[in-house]
Amino acid sequence: MKKLLLFFLVGLLPFISLAQDQGEEGPKKENMPHAIPLDTFFMRDLYIDSIDILPQAIETDGWLLLNEDIKNELMGAVDNMYNAKFERAEKQFRSLRRRYKQHPMPYFLMGLSNWWKIVPTNVQTTQYDEPFFAYMDTTITFAERMYEKDNKNLEAAFFLSAAYGFQARLHSERSNWRKATVCSRRSLEFLQKSRVANGLSPEFLFGEALYNYYAVWIAQNYPLLRPIILFFPKGNKQLGLQQLKMVAQNGFYTGTEAKFFLMKILANEENDHFAAMPIARQLATTYPDNAYFERFYAMMNFREGNFREAERLANDILTKYNKRMPGYEAIGGRYASYYLAYICQNRKDVAKAKLLYEQCIQFARQTNEVESGYYIASHLNLGRIYAQEKDLVRAKQHYEEVKDKAERKTDAFREARDFLRKNKKV
Repeated sequence: MKKLLLFFLVGLLPFISLAQDQGEEGPKKENMPHAIPLDTFFMRDLYIDSIDILPQAIETDGWLLLNEDIKNELMGAVDNMYNAKFERAEKQFRSLRRRYKQHPMPYFLMGLSNWWKIVPTNVQTTQYDEPFFAYMDTTITFAERMYEKDNKNLEAAFFLSAAYGFQARLHSERSNWRKATVCSRRSLEFLQKSRVANGLSPEFLFGEALYNYYAVWIAQNYPLLRPIILFFPKGNKQLGLQQLKMVAQNGFYTGTEAKFFLMKILANEENDHFAAMPIARQLATTYPDNAYFERFYAMMNFREGNFREAERLANDILTKYNKRMPGYEAIGGRYASYYLAYICQNRKDVAKAKLLYEQCIQFARQTNEVESGYYIASHLNLGRIYAQEKDLVRAKQHYEEVKDKAERKTDAFREARDFLRKNKKV
């Protein structure tokens, strides 16, 4: 995660958020709608692919996106933002704003900084919503002025697509579906206009890459959205992945955002943990104080059985939680506590495992995530431990919670049901 921001989530933004919200524990296939072939329903015959235009064919004078001096100036600020050093980053963004008061870029960067204060909470916190929307609204205001003055200004179109895309994402997280839909359509409209500049910079390709991938993925996994997807251009999943990899390697403003999405897509949607791991490692080591990146990397190591590294990361997460570092909140505590509990249980340190499982449960209750996988698994493992210790009363309490919260077709539910049937008299 080395470069910066400007990731604009295009026309399917609200529905991309549904895809991303499958959760860092990975999408549960048994809970997903049945996929249906794309050719079973009609989509507009409009294909989004990359269009490369020779640089000399487009007037780029005054574009801050392509200004190398601005890039050099902002590199430290961008790194600080992704590493949760928001005060330092925003100081430089404000410096840029003093010199370019009528340009959308500094306002967009300030909005993005507020976005990354929201992300580590799984977009649950609302305390940064107001400044986020205010900065994105200002971005749109100045970008519209630029575009009205010159409708061939593709940099203005880029910022309009980006700002509307981010607004759509947060509106969808807040269940403001009407606003999310309006912003999504505006984002897609300006994405299609700005894509003419794809050959000038990888920044312009980022939104198109996301669209190409998710237009297909969402159709395959959410057939109930068919009436909505019907009105959007056709995507290309493999092309989207190729474009996203290119942006991740070469983008300055969008490089880190591309890595963020590529990591999640490979780990969750494509189930390619081998390819996702080096991206997760790079993001976590480059930005060690980014709570989201650290816990995702911890999750990847835990999934792969790299328990030594998972243990180190989990302990670090809890240490930073106790220090109240930005982004290190109960959500990360839930993950870290479960990993450590599981590791202790397998080391036969049952007493410590029980404490950590209980801690995981308390973290989950704080964030109202009592149907999460780690919450259910914590109760399940506590039930097993107490059953082995012949403390059937406590075991039954935990198994009852598993039976109440777990999906009926899961092994956890069946185990809890069977235990409770055998121990009705307890």
